[in-house]
Amino acid sequence: MTAPGPADPAGRRRRADATRSIERLTATAREIFAERGHDVALDEIARRAGVGNATLYRHFPTRSDLIVAVYSREVADLARRGAELLTAPDTAESLLTWLDHFVAHVATKRSLALAAASTDRGVLFARWHDSMISTADALLRRAQGDARIGPDIAVTDLLALANGAALGGTDLTQARRLLRLAWHGLEEKT
Repeated sequence: MTAPGPADPAGRRRRADATRSIERLTATAREIFAERGHDVALDEIARRAGVGNATLYRHFPTRSDLIVAVYSREVADLARRGAELLTAPDTAESLLTWLDHFVAHVATKRSLALAAASTDRGVLFARWHDSMISTADALLRRAQGDARIGPDIAVTDLLALANGAALGGTDLTQARRLLRLAWHGLEEKT
């Protein structure tokens, strides 16, 4: 299941109350997953979202479906942040800001990503991965165009470096510090 949109899986337009329920469930699950992990009881998510269990299971028949919907939102937010940064005046700072968001995403959403990926969702996982690569690539090319980042830096290298900082840090603070240390080696010295 992908993140819920205006149409249901059969292609029909969703009713407004169904869309609101999906939004509440996804937002509540996202909040609870961030607080306590993705193994929380689904009944608690429904209760906290102010909907009945039947509503939750109608829209998300399995825990996996809800996890995928929540993680899809996380990836969409990361891409949205990147798109917003494409208009910022300082191209290198825009790239660094997005990489900081990426590091935070990897460091804090890893178990959610692994849970979403552990389902039979290969195409969806590939789409999430491509979204992150294309976002980073657009920001990188912009910084390279302004000669703020060397032309020999590849987006895959950049993301591997950021991913290494996220996974190598003992916590988010250290992961961000590692990113900043690596960043000093990336910037073009003028």
